[in-house]
Amino acid sequence: MSESATVTPPAAPPRTARTRALALGVLASGMLMIVLDGSIVTVAMPAIQDDLGFSPAGLSWVVNAYLIAFGSLLLLAGRLGDLLGRRRMFLAGTGVFTAASLLAGAATSPAVLIAARFLQGVGSAMAAAVSLGILVTLFTEPGERARAIAVFSFTGAAGASIGQVVGGLLTDALSWHWIFFINLPIGLAALALAVRVLPGDKGTSTFTAPARGLAARADVVGALLITAGLMLGIYTVVKVEQYGWVSAHTLGLGAVAGALTGAFIARQATARTPLMPLRIFRSRGVVGANVVQMLMVAALFSFQIVLALHLQRVLGYGAAETGLAMLPAALVIGAVSLGVSARLIGRFGERNVLLTGLLLLVTLLVLLTRIPVDAHYATDVLPLMFLSAGFGLALPALTSLGMSDAGEEDAGLASGLFNTTQQIGMAVGVAVLSTLAASRSERLLADGAGRAEALTGGYHLAFGVGAGLLVTAFVVAYVVLRRRTR
Repeated sequence: MSESATVTPPAAPPRTARTRALALGVLASGMLMIVLDGSIVTVAMPAIQDDLGFSPAGLSWVVNAYLIAFGSLLLLAGRLGDLLGRRRMFLAGTGVFTAASLLAGAATSPAVLIAARFLQGVGSAMAAAVSLGILVTLFTEPGERARAIAVFSFTGAAGASIGQVVGGLLTDALSWHWIFFINLPIGLAALALAVRVLPGDKGTSTFTAPARGLAARADVVGALLITAGLMLGIYTVVKVEQYGWVSAHTLGLGAVAGALTGAFIARQATARTPLMPLRIFRSRGVVGANVVQMLMVAALFSFQIVLALHLQRVLGYGAAETGLAMLPAALVIGAVSLGVSARLIGRFGERNVLLTGLLLLVTLLVLLTRIPVDAHYATDVLPLMFLSAGFGLALPALTSLGMSDAGEEDAGLASGLFNTTQQIGMAVGVAVLSTLAASRSERLLADGAGRAEALTGGYHLAFGVGAGLLVTAFVVAYVVLRRRTR
């Protein structure tokens, strides 16, 4: 069979609007579990450390093990979804994530919990990498697709804030074990419904000559290069706070990660069946959206995490109080992304809505650079929560742009790429902003400032750098992303 005859025929979408709505609910629920799992752990970390006896350095691996597995496997999982079938990959990933959640909740030692978190990251990568690919093949009419992407984006935009609320309440009311056990009913329900409503697709490997097989189609060498490069790169970034940016550890491992990634790109330019066809980067929309997303996610670490740290370490909030204090942001993001973003995108276009959202987010972080040490929630924090509406505008528009030019055969790859840049942005944001904030606080303490003043000064710097990243994202979006005729 010739190469031109190996294209997969498009999978027929479910026939009824009700079935498509149920399918969207399954995809959104899966994404909600993944996003919740990334943030729900943060407020339970002290309880986990006390119960299992983690060392301060070892505790970071509760987050790092998940982040490394998730971020490094997204690209591979997305392409395998195109080859084996995106529905099959989603079901397998959700099953792995749910089983790993049971193991994490039952963990009685640091080693078991870290292993379970790594498996959760594997399952999350398998499910998340293909979710957008399934969505864009389900909803082909522009208005319908915009509304579906708005719902899907809400789970990502507001899920982190919801996770902090749920994590705080569960940890205080029951125990930290329940932040993982809560995934079990959601995961099992999503699996049961997904089997019925997600469209079946056989994957392109089914249509290839048997002699070539999946191994040839999947580009095993390319898969090993990019997975090793991403895993090593993300590991290097998350350890920057411990070793520093110019240490031999950081520079050496960073150089190896860069060499592996460069070798992967070189192979993709010459391989007969590349894992990541470089044609996907011919689209200004895809490239621009992924760069903007990386910058935006890195910057918004300072809002979702640094602001939570300020509430706890400076203002003395508990875990549940911190979660509830962040809840208005989730409500605002939800109201905007579900209520108005699709209509605004339909009227003004993705680019204009994205630029407006970025401006609101820049304003939010600039104002946070002025938050006082003795801040009052009602007057100094709560009003700023309304500016988080920018996330509800920016993320749906960005998601639509990131998937704008993905064909049927590359939908899983484009979805995996979009999620990969999100995770890289998160890792870079954690490393850069937390390191800068800690260094600034240490200098202020050395100069005689009080603990609260020193912490606040460090957080102010993180907010300011985050605002600068968002300004850069605005410039990239304005220059690179073209206006699209509606």
